Amino acid sequence: MTRRRAKTDLAAGRRIVVKIGSALLVDQDRGTVHRKWLDSLGEDIAALRGRGREVLIVSSGAIAVGRRHLRYPDGHLRLDEQQAAAATGMIRLAHAYQEVMAHHDLTVAQVLVTIGDTENRRRYINARNTLGTLLRLGVLPLINENDSVATDEIRFGDNDRLAARVAAMTSADTLVLLSDVDGLYTADPRLHGDATLVPEVGEITADVEAMAGVAGPGFGSGGMVTKVAAARIATGAGCRTVIADGKPLHPLSRIDQGGPCTVFRPQGTPLTARKRWIAGSLMPAGTLTVDDGALKALRQGRSLLPAGVTAVEGAFERGDAVVVRDAAGREVARGLIAYPAGEASRIMGHKTREIEGLLGYRGRDEMIHRDDMVLV
Repeated sequence: MTRRRAKTDLAAGRRIVVKIGSALLVDQDRGTVHRKWLDSLGEDIAALRGRGREVLIVSSGAIAVGRRHLRYPDGHLRLDEQQAAAATGMIRLAHAYQEVMAHHDLTVAQVLVTIGDTENRRRYINARNTLGTLLRLGVLPLINENDSVATDEIRFGDNDRLAARVAAMTSADTLVLLSDVDGLYTADPRLHGDATLVPEVGEITADVEAMAGVAGPGFGSGGMVTKVAAARIATGAGCRTVIADGKPLHPLSRIDQGGPCTVFRPQGTPLTARKRWIAGSLMPAGTLTVDDGALKALRQGRSLLPAGVTAVEGAFERGDAVVVRDAAGREVARGLIAYPAGEASRIMGHKTREIEGLLGYRGRDEMIHRDDMVLV
């Protein structure tokens, strides 16, 4: 932990996840979107995109918008009322984002997720692939928890940690949590006049967590506690995390220009973190044997194509971890398979262009993509 000003150039990031809180985006009394603020955010995002950066948005606000439209009174809503408000509000929220981004020739895609999508391996891979495809197409993903179907038991409960899960899922290298405070302080500045901003955190220790304070009733309601928890998730996945005041116009430009914030530094990179996870955290469900040509390609950093596979063993599903062995039976790699065992057996030894004819649909070109594989 340091008190010096941290370097926060967002353009240094390759893939940036921006989390936007409800209070920043929505007038809580009228249930309308703060359009001037959203316009300024759109300009910031367009500027990042113009510098070749990929951006994903994790946005709160659907319930806040929907509850006013449905004329719910102030106060706590039952779960079914929250879900109804979310279903109504998300349409209006997504429309506002699309209108703003259209001024910059950006297409917005709405993606709703639940916690199960980040914990079930196959759904995780599906979500990761969908978001990756949208980014490759130049689309701006707009992500929110699927409040209209989630239950109290399975909801993330706050979009800070949802944003951290998305950052890990997409191998983002920068997560920005736009808040109503400048960042992490040595103590609650509302209670301690001598509290000072912590510009940089190298490791999230017990002392750092103590600075965030304690969670109030309903831990998932947000606050600094959940932001530090989100930073722990993201930095563990190799993603630096920035907590900054999002209330002023052009909040991302403000960070870029040296505005006050707290930067949590990761250990390693998103790719190395993902490789460690694949290598050491997953129980292999099967084995692929490859020929010498495929082995050479793997050692050159390429993906594993069906043509190079000579044998398939095990009862695995798409997204499961498998071991890759050479012709002598030596383990050479581990990775996440793109096909279930039966389909992998049918396409092994065949060219990529033959996959559709063999399976009846066009699947991925790779048996294991290089981003989903680690050599051993």
